[in-house]
Amino acid sequence: MIDQNYRWYPVYTRSRAEKKAYEELNRKGILAYLPLRKAVKQWSDRKKIVEEPLIKSYLFVYISGKEYAEVLMTNGIARFIYFSGQIATIPEQQITDLKLLLATDADLEVLEYDIKPGERVLIKAGPFKGIMAELVSVQNKQRIILRLQNIGYAIEINTSVAFIEPV
Repeated sequence: MIDQNYRWYPVYTRSRAEKKAYEELNRKGILAYLPLRKAVKQWSDRKKIVEEPLIKSYLFVYISGKEYAEVLMTNGIARFIYFSGQIATIPEQQITDLKLLLATDADLEVLEYDIKPGERVLIKAGPFKGIMAELVSVQNKQRIILRLQNIGYAIEINTSVAFIEPV
């Protein structure tokens, strides 16, 4: 049974402290989610696949209001994200959708701006089946945008336009 007082909240971390803050939250027994993606890093003598945060300086915590202070006292956590003067919350379904996106080998691109509302679509086939998204045109290609509400970020994925239908 899910406690109605618990919600997902986005928190902002100090620069490049996402993984350390995530580990510290886990040590404290606070449920946290740090979306990671695999990226190829090139050095002069080699290439290496590393896991890096999907959204720089962000992670998500599943807490009740009583745990705000404990999260803020965690090493690496800078602050909660606010939207319209209140601490922002993320719907459970968006966290589930984000986990689904990262479970695929899809090429994801994070856009650091809020997409203006466009045509809402449902992805009806392929690895992203069942996800609601917004459709935008980027450089004459049709791409799907999954907007994360209340934090000003969007995730862009490449998928066939044949796989979508208007809602």
